[in-house]
Amino acid sequence: MRRAVALLLPILAFASAGADDVKLYEVRDGTKVDAKTLMGWKTWRALACERCHGQAQEGLVGPSLVDRLKTLSKDDFHKLMQNGRPDKGMPNFSASDMVMQNWEGLYAYLKGRSDGAIQPGHLYPLE
Repeated sequence: MRRAVALLLPILAFASAGADDVKLYEVRDGTKVDAKTLMGWKTWRALACERCHGQAQEGLVGPSLVDRLKTLSKDDFHKLMQNGRPDKGMPNFSASDMVMQNWEGLYAYLKGRSDGAIQPGHLYPLE
């Protein structure tokens, strides 16, 4: 069963990208990811997003991103990162070079968590 799931996860990662998009992320063994997704995870860690969204992205005072990324488009995610949701306590990150340079990787990381392909916790580069 584990082997079947391990073989299916890269297919899910590809399928989540959509027909016209390039592959959103690449993951192996749940914890080894492509360079862009790894930078997204590092951005998540550097910003300490877990303070509001939880270590496993399942929500605390902020919403569950595992649930939210099931319906949030990449474009809407980008707008949210730029503008924030001050009324809900979400800061805007338009002045953060780290976020503005890595928002696509952050989206890929969170989408991978939402898809169940990327496990919570420490990530490593694909080799």
